[in-house]
Amino acid sequence: MFARTTRLLLRPGWAEDATALATAIADERIVRNLATAPWPYGLDDARSFLARAPDPCLPRMLMFERTAGAPRLVGSCGLQARESGAVEMGYWVARADWNRGFATEAGAALIDIARTLRLARIEAAHFVDNPASGRVLEKLGFADVGVTATRYSCGRGGEAVVRLMTLQLGAEEEALAA
Repeated sequence: MFARTTRLLLRPGWAEDATALATAIADERIVRNLATAPWPYGLDDARSFLARAPDPCLPRMLMFERTAGAPRLVGSCGLQARESGAVEMGYWVARADWNRGFATEAGAALIDIARTLRLARIEAAHFVDNPASGRVLEKLGFADVGVTATRYSCGRGGEAVVRLMTLQLGAEEEALAA
């Protein structure tokens, strides 16, 4: 699955993206806010991530800034099924590209994809010591469900508190059809 926004190209990761991926994510301030990425993150980790079989129904994409030349990898985003059956949105942006709106732009594209997939809702979580990620989710329309939980972070090497959020899509779709 591919998506194009005003400034981004979202596409699946390929083996040849390993070096750019390892370079973009190799920052402890990024990895500590992700549940599954290890720290330190190296080329073998990038190769392993890119070699994982994708879920055929839910996108996992790299974010590339569209430029006059070759697109430049600036992050990753995707939807994934949780053990509970809920679909969760996740993302990260390379530190050099923080505060440029890429997470919000990619998130909006993922929400459009979720609607196309006829998902009734999507969930998200952010570590409470990463309020910038919470602001991205709020801009995208996610609502705080009033629950915090602990989640293991490979990058932190332990559990940390996350704020749970949700975005209802089914109700919006029904209201638009009426």
